[in-house]
Amino acid sequence: MGPCGALGLGLLLAAVSGTAAELHTLRYIYTAMTDPGPGQPWFVIVGYVDGELFVHYNSTARRAVPRTEWMAATADQQYWDGQTQIAKGTEQVDRDGLGTLQRRYNQTGGSHTVQRMYGCDILEDGTIRGYSQYAYDGRDFIAFDKGTKTFTAAVPEAVPTKRKWEEESEPERWKNYLEETCMEWLRRYVEYGKAELGRRERPEVRVWGKEADGILTLSCRAHGFYPRPIAVSWLKDGAVRGQDAQSGGIVPNGDGTYHTWVTIDAQLGDGDKYQCRVEHASLPQPGLYSWEPPQPNLVPIVAGVAVAIVAIAIMVGVGFIIYRRHAGKKGKGYNVAPGSNPTI
Repeated sequence: MGPCGALGLGLLLAAVSGTAAELHTLRYIYTAMTDPGPGQPWFVIVGYVDGELFVHYNSTARRAVPRTEWMAATADQQYWDGQTQIAKGTEQVDRDGLGTLQRRYNQTGGSHTVQRMYGCDILEDGTIRGYSQYAYDGRDFIAFDKGTKTFTAAVPEAVPTKRKWEEESEPERWKNYLEETCMEWLRRYVEYGKAELGRRERPEVRVWGKEADGILTLSCRAHGFYPRPIAVSWLKDGAVRGQDAQSGGIVPNGDGTYHTWVTIDAQLGDGDKYQCRVEHASLPQPGLYSWEPPQPNLVPIVAGVAVAIVAIAIMVGVGFIIYRRHAGKKGKGYNVAPGSNPTI
């Protein structure tokens, strides 16, 4: 499943979702835990192609297995045996890495997590991108910059790792992997699953608002889209308000599609200044969606007027009948000519 660092130290847990500029993506996420919970594996590997989970390994089953039909149908047994052996080796490396980090942080117990994410992308303009990031206990630890072939230590505890890896030529090895091996496998996986990965389902987008405590909370929900990568953002007066928005993540539906939502708080009366922008591979161009304030409910008013009209009509009709009867008894009153209507 690709190379790992010399010590197998942790990594930045990054979202598996991409952006609309990504044509194809290959990403692996490794997670190692000191206290995973009863009955749970302490070490897990998951791999994604274009946001689709296609391979899985954990320390309980100790076997790499396919998670898509197209992967099960195309990869042979030699492939799965090879992936299993790589995963088992990484499992031991990350076990040692957990111990190293606990000592480096002066920790004697407790629950701790090492995470690693790496992969490569093919962008819509034909360029490629590669990355390798690490985290410990949910915080950035160290990351690889493919362009400069250097590691960046996010915390002092990562400096020894940076020195060790750069002395052992890890930057050159990672650069070669991300630019060559990773891209080769990404293209192969895309070919394997082209029937499934190539389909496009347009998102159904709904925007609504809720007023509370003097704040208007606007929510934009995109539902039923495929593939997984999508970019949903809020604009105010045409400018992106990324820092003010909150995302619910990209969540799978039962039918194989996905849904997501993004909210933002606005001042009352400013709702017409906001638009939700949705970018997805199924859309020829980004879609813009606005919030429409609810209109007053005219049904009760109309119904009330109708009832009043009916009541008046009944009263007029009853009055006319009483008048006719009363006039008939006196032999006086207005009588319409039989079979004709008066004309002017």
